[in-house]
Amino acid sequence: MLDIPESTFASAAEYRKTEPAFDGHWPRGLPVPRLELICFTRNTAPEHFHLKNSIALILLALASFMPACLRLASQGLSQPVGLLSDSGLGLLVFLVTLYSPHWLRLLLVLFWALFQTSALELVATMQRLPTWQDLQYLADPAFVHKSTAGFNLAAPGAVSALLLTAVLVCFLPVSRPARRWLGPGLAALLLIMVTQGFFSTRLYEHSIVARYNPLHWFIVDAVSSPLPRNLPATGVHLPPGLSSLDLNSSTLLPRGKAENLLIVIVEGIPGLYYPAIRTKMGVDSHDITMDRLAAATEEAMLIPDFTVHSHQTIRGLYAILCGDYSKLSWTTPKAYELQQNPERADQCLPAQLAQNGWSTHYLQAAGLGFMSKDRAMPLMGFQTTLGSEWFTEPNPFPFSWGPIDPVFFRGAATYIAELQSRNQPWMLTLLTVGTHQPYGVSDSFAAQYPSRQQAAIALLDEAVADFIAGLRRDGVLDNTLVLITSDESHGSALADWVSSWGLAIILAPDDDLPRIKQGGYGLVDITASLLDYFGLNMPPDIIGRSFFREYPTPGEMIAFTASKLRRHTADNLRYECTTDGRCLVGTAPSLLGFPPADFAPDKDGSGSNIFTYAVTLDRSLHPRHGGSQVLHFAEGELRRLPEKIISEWGDNLIGAQYLDFPAHSRVHVSIRVRAVEAHESGIRMQLLLKQWERNQNDIPIPSFPVLRAGEESTIEFSFENTEARQSFSFHLLGEGKNATIQMEDFVVTVETMDG
Repeated sequence: MLDIPESTFASAAEYRKTEPAFDGHWPRGLPVPRLELICFTRNTAPEHFHLKNSIALILLALASFMPACLRLASQGLSQPVGLLSDSGLGLLVFLVTLYSPHWLRLLLVLFWALFQTSALELVATMQRLPTWQDLQYLADPAFVHKSTAGFNLAAPGAVSALLLTAVLVCFLPVSRPARRWLGPGLAALLLIMVTQGFFSTRLYEHSIVARYNPLHWFIVDAVSSPLPRNLPATGVHLPPGLSSLDLNSSTLLPRGKAENLLIVIVEGIPGLYYPAIRTKMGVDSHDITMDRLAAATEEAMLIPDFTVHSHQTIRGLYAILCGDYSKLSWTTPKAYELQQNPERADQCLPAQLAQNGWSTHYLQAAGLGFMSKDRAMPLMGFQTTLGSEWFTEPNPFPFSWGPIDPVFFRGAATYIAELQSRNQPWMLTLLTVGTHQPYGVSDSFAAQYPSRQQAAIALLDEAVADFIAGLRRDGVLDNTLVLITSDESHGSALADWVSSWGLAIILAPDDDLPRIKQGGYGLVDITASLLDYFGLNMPPDIIGRSFFREYPTPGEMIAFTASKLRRHTADNLRYECTTDGRCLVGTAPSLLGFPPADFAPDKDGSGSNIFTYAVTLDRSLHPRHGGSQVLHFAEGELRRLPEKIISEWGDNLIGAQYLDFPAHSRVHVSIRVRAVEAHESGIRMQLLLKQWERNQNDIPIPSFPVLRAGEESTIEFSFENTEARQSFSFHLLGEGKNATIQMEDFVVTVETMDG
């Protein structure tokens, strides 16, 4: 008799029932067992199989519904729409993984856990959910490495639970059930998602975080955001408050007394943390407060109603220094587009001050390479641009981004002392980095606070207060106008509008400035205000209002943060629109603040203009009717090459990333490199083209010849874009033993035609 293992049968009982009659042929009439249910061996009792399978099934369900469990544990039932979204996405993941092969199940569960983990950290850091445009950061090894250094998590318990359940699912396979359960599961999924969509459209005054699971919003944003972004912007007439300079009002002082200008940009800090500012804006109290900064600036003029227009440092810097709105989208930052518009770059604040006799300086704590600030800041008119490499004092503990805030401000004080010794007015812009994830604080200091972020804010509070005290002691404030502001706002769980709330503190040697400056202002107004203070002529394309004037009527303001476009009009209407096209409108004195009592869906559709306005403002540096954009990414820099290329991202020699090319355009690329040093085996160069970090193999690229020392090579090629391209990147790579090249030229010319 053949020895057929028990595992061939659906149960041990069937095995025993058929054993006596089995003669090597399958008995007629006996059903063939389903192979996917074979999960126990000769020595494994059926009850052990069922127990193991039940445990595996519970773990898979727990991994799938963990985001819903975490929301329920932290928020209770206060976010029912978000719970529906978590449950719906969890059920979708559960069904897909349950009926997938084990190898695919592993990939899906790990992706789910890693995505939710990343979203938890992003919410804790920036109070927003990930969007499809954030994928560019994941492909930047420097950003990922520096942001995750030390693996200091904002929510270690939640992250551990997500990852642990995902890992256990990988090691405990679960058998696939009969397909008859799939229909009811899909019906339940449809019911949950329809219910979530119904209530989400009626409760969308609530934040995106409160209404969506991160992956759900990622999908919604990816599907819906291109629609309003592609609205035609030709022939659109912007409201004057969004497109022009307004100095038609009485001034607070005839001309400022200060000779020098110091702009201190504190990374990510909202006005919420300054006691007098938040009280003025109707926020009674908060668990984070910068009391030392408040004490050090008791005589300062405060602007409580102060807007940042977008996320991302390079965008905030552009708005601050160039008197224009930063992009109200995630497309190519305007700071990069200044290359194609040198006339507009010459109108930026540093360039204007340099033309009028100031020496202009930029000093930041991080390295200059990230976001190409080594090229953008000189383009705006800074005669000296320095980053982390300038600082000689070491950090007392490792911090991936650069000097921690106390070290940075001590270095800045030394720099200012040297500027003061010269017989020339100066402008200095400072940018901190200690409040950027993973936060520049020691473990012992962080242990004194509820979170590392709060600890980093407390350390910044001490450092900037000591810095101001030093400026006062050294007499710098006697002849220097100081503006303390922020590049963006990392938001707060208090409300999503805090993501649009910036900081504006002005220390001046003048006696005529009020303590509280009434009215709404934003980063866009800084250049006009400072030129107004120093009595300088206004360039033609600068827009905004001056802090140093009184305006009888409200101004326009606009922002794109936390996945919402917000606009405040001159007739005191506040619009909030998500990228799926839904808008709320109500009467409010400001773009900032808690939702007004009459906030309701925009039934007449007037709020939809905000999308067209956003597209128009985004194109402020584009040619009006076709023409060419010329982008330069090299000016003779020397680059040391690795002996072997290791990473397409880490070894990239050029900063031409995340560019946007319009539909019906032609791109011409010209690259010229020279081998300065090379082994006799020579230097090998390679160019890769990527869009959304995927290789673009449909564009023919000429090859570089092998270069020997002293030799030069030039390649040129063109390609056409019948459809718009976004997040397009050039990766120039090189390898050679003991090799150095000179990047003589890297020019990208974009010719646009009316399509």
